Amino acid sequence: MAGKAAANVRTMGVALSPCVVPEVGKPSFTIGEDEMELGMGIHGEPGIERGRLKTADETVQIMMDKILADLPYNSGDEVAVLVNGLGATPKEELYVMYRKAAEILKAKGITVFHVYAGEYATSMEMAGASISLLKLDGELKRLLAKPANTPFFEQVQLEA
Repeated sequence: MAGKAAANVRTMGVALSPCVVPEVGKPSFTIGEDEMELGMGIHGEPGIERGRLKTADETVQIMMDKILADLPYNSGDEVAVLVNGLGATPKEELYVMYRKAAEILKAKGITVFHVYAGEYATSMEMAGASISLLKLDGELKRLLAKPANTPFFEQVQLEA
């Protein structure tokens, strides 16, 4: 099932600031205050494009265009959406990003089954976020809807 889920998920991140790994004691990379890096990895791996800071809507449009084209996702698909903060992004900003992602999905005829917005995998105090789309079939949807109770994640039974 993990392999099936991995084959049906696409993710893209954006970094606005570096993180400082305590053991190293210095930023993992440098980025200007007026810059952002698209596609950057959670550990500071280089992204696909560094450029001027864009609005949240512009940034999400770029991210979603790349994500949607990669699987691809099609009209009639159903997805779960994860908007993940990288450590220093307020939850309100994650919801702003989700608002635009949901608008794009609706326009493409893609239904959102469930949304997760918060800090699920962070990079210390890095400012930025990632968006992940999991393309669902009946089996993945049924499993995703199950309750979960762990030290870092809780979920009640969802309506599948």
